[in-house]
Amino acid sequence: MKTSLFLSLLIGCLVTNASALNADEMQRDFSPAPGEQQLPRAMHSLMKQRPLITVAKENAHLTGGDNRALQAAVDYIAGLGGGTVEIGEGEYLMYDSLHLRANVTIRGKKDRTVLRKATGVVSALALDGDFGEQQITVQDPAGFAPGYGVAIWDDRAGGFHTTVARITGRTENTFSIDKPLMADCMVGNKAKAATVFPVISGYHIEGARVEDLTIDGSKDANIHLNGCRGAGIFLYRAFGTVIQGCVVRNYNGDGISFQQSNDVTVIDCISEGNASLGIHPGSGSQRPRVRNCIARNNGTDGLFLCWRVRHGLFADNQLEANGRFGISIGHKDSDNLLRSNVIRLNHQDGIFFRNETLGMAAHRNCLEDNVIENNGAGGQAAGIRIRGHTNDLVFRNNIIRDTRPDASQTQTVGIRIEEQVGQVVLDGNKIDAKMDIDDRRAEKPQ
Repeated sequence: MKTSLFLSLLIGCLVTNASALNADEMQRDFSPAPGEQQLPRAMHSLMKQRPLITVAKENAHLTGGDNRALQAAVDYIAGLGGGTVEIGEGEYLMYDSLHLRANVTIRGKKDRTVLRKATGVVSALALDGDFGEQQITVQDPAGFAPGYGVAIWDDRAGGFHTTVARITGRTENTFSIDKPLMADCMVGNKAKAATVFPVISGYHIEGARVEDLTIDGSKDANIHLNGCRGAGIFLYRAFGTVIQGCVVRNYNGDGISFQQSNDVTVIDCISEGNASLGIHPGSGSQRPRVRNCIARNNGTDGLFLCWRVRHGLFADNQLEANGRFGISIGHKDSDNLLRSNVIRLNHQDGIFFRNETLGMAAHRNCLEDNVIENNGAGGQAAGIRIRGHTNDLVFRNNIIRDTRPDASQTQTVGIRIEEQVGQVVLDGNKIDAKMDIDDRRAEKPQ
């Protein structure tokens, strides 16, 4: 009797407790946490899980071996407001750029995901291409097709006046394109079209990321494309883009170029064997961060600060064996910090300040803790050469030297300061050269 009573009481307690638990569950508080806020440009808070899609040659959400499969994946994720595209290992043939989209991360397999530029063709225009026109007529249409990337220019319409677009249709020798021509391209000025384009391209976006991709530009199979409109990786008004862990090689133009793009980060990248510049921030790109990168064996400069590159950080990079300067700084490139870089074995001067007037010169740059050695592969050179009306430079704790035997030394001057240069601060540098300081100013600023 006592046992039955005990069991009844126990069962009753368990039922009561279960009911209480169910009541507690039903009363769970789903209200927003105190720190939860909506995103700056969306009416929802940050989600822990974002869209992700895989693309590969097999065993992926999307399968394919060229730019079309990659672009389909990127555009799908972009349509969901952002997320990640993971590209499997293998080689993907690029007949057009992989076009970046806002808030989309594209991630490859380190050293195993290769985007290879397809063989390009070039043809003279058969008709003048007029500014704003969205079609071109070529003499030889072989190798041009809808969906392919194309560039159009003439001998007077280079740089930013080169048009890079996509072919959208064809009638015999005439092709429509998705962008208007940026300039008149005249038959009389040797106007041409070519299937050349950046392998990765980002225009008018924010918050994109590119990680762990290898770009092969097929340099010998493509005509040159200038760095204002093309590179292995090219950005134009692509604010806040991050390029990390990428290799860009063998492109007939620049390796990495970003123009009019603020707050770009390039980190842990290699740019090598490209026809022109290794890394090319320019055209008013403010606050760039280039760190832990290698630029070697490129046709001109390893790192080229173009126009109005300001408030940047360039640190822990290696600029080696490039065909002109290790680092070139010039037009309005002011207020930058270049720290702990190694600049060596470049064809001319290690670091070169270009010849600019007072209002346009590269003022208030600070170079500290760099190693500048054994430059001048093409003849006698300076570790650092300063030209123009450049003011308020600081060189602190740099090592400037030529470590080769005397007969082989070509970096014969440590720092060359030319006639028009203004204030320069030299502090704690260790210089080993046949001439430590070649100061050509008639009056040395105090």
